[in-house]
Amino acid sequence: MGRKVLASVILSLVALVAAGQYRYPVSINEMLSNSMSETPELKKMDEKIDSFMTFWGIRGASLSIMRGDSLLFSKGYGWADKERGRRMEPGTTMRLASVSKLLTAVGIMTLQEKGLLNIQSPVFGPYGILSEYDRYIRDDNYYLITVEHLLRHQGGFTRRFGDPMFSTQQLMRQHGLTSPPDAETILRTQLPYRLDFEPGTSTYYSNLGYLLLSLIIEKTSGKSYEQFMQEEVFEKAGCYDFHIAGNYYKDRYNGESRYYMQADSEPVPDISGSGNLVEKCYGGNDLPTLSGAGAWVGSTPELARLVASIDGILRVPDLLGFFSIYQMTQRLGDEIYPLGWIDATSEGELTRTGSFSGTSALIKYYPDGECWIMVTNTSTWRGSRFTKNTSGFFNKLRPRFSDKLPKQDLFIKR
Repeated sequence: MGRKVLASVILSLVALVAAGQYRYPVSINEMLSNSMSETPELKKMDEKIDSFMTFWGIRGASLSIMRGDSLLFSKGYGWADKERGRRMEPGTTMRLASVSKLLTAVGIMTLQEKGLLNIQSPVFGPYGILSEYDRYIRDDNYYLITVEHLLRHQGGFTRRFGDPMFSTQQLMRQHGLTSPPDAETILRTQLPYRLDFEPGTSTYYSNLGYLLLSLIIEKTSGKSYEQFMQEEVFEKAGCYDFHIAGNYYKDRYNGESRYYMQADSEPVPDISGSGNLVEKCYGGNDLPTLSGAGAWVGSTPELARLVASIDGILRVPDLLGFFSIYQMTQRLGDEIYPLGWIDATSEGELTRTGSFSGTSALIKYYPDGECWIMVTNTSTWRGSRFTKNTSGFFNKLRPRFSDKLPKQDLFIKR
């Protein structure tokens, strides 16, 4: 293209932007509406979902169903923000809790495919990715930790002294802090502890391990964790509305839901140290510091789009190569987590769950290529165990309604 032609194209684009006639790529969230998934054949399914929400006291939920990389169904139920009269829509974004770990794992595998790290790389020690933190270490077992150990929750960390990612008030009291600890402070206070088992010899679910993975992404990519994920993962998958969560209602993004606690919940001290009591979902935990362990906000249709980008079906181009997808989904035994997923069966069923105050999220990818994703904006009395009830609910709905789903692809019908 000649310089004059290129200059003309640029000037034309500038004029269109100024006139409001050209936009950067927009999120699926802005293009979908509940009406696109409303059919008489699914009226009974809607009724069952409404009953499920009523039974569990859920104010709002979003459900997306994908099959063979085609988004067949995406709909919101109930309220996104009852106080402001906002109904839930398919594109309403919500906190994803530990579903964030799947996203982080995709980021790590992306870096491996770029040749910037290997999941067998050591995390600490003279050749470790995060060797700058060696000064805090007192236990030589830390030098055995690899990136893969962190992905599989085999790094040696347990919650024997509590989960540091959800112990903000305790850490502030113990270490005389006047504000919630950042990642550097959390590691400074946690790395001097001995590991509870030799890395790779056992499994214990660890949010701290995924904080370390977030820092590995930053160190290896040269970008902030959020910037790398948005530019190198989400945008390349066609997702433009993933964000790191804020702590308070005032911090919400455009299109983000309000969050609700279960009816019998008690207020808790604000993590700011103000002494005020708050709803746990608004100031009870320091969400941005969770980073890749649980901080993402997103929608069910964009989650479906991301899953379509890592499932080996090429209707939606995959972000990762076949071997990386295989590494993420292979089953190594009952006691070993897959990479990013929470479970992978020998038949090919994949599960990712997420739950904390004010939200619950579930991704179920079935062997037949159908994927059901639900996110809610309300805590229930079952806490993290509620995702098992949601999974059972999916298993009841699928045999009855899968063949009644609309024959459409909302990824392209926009």
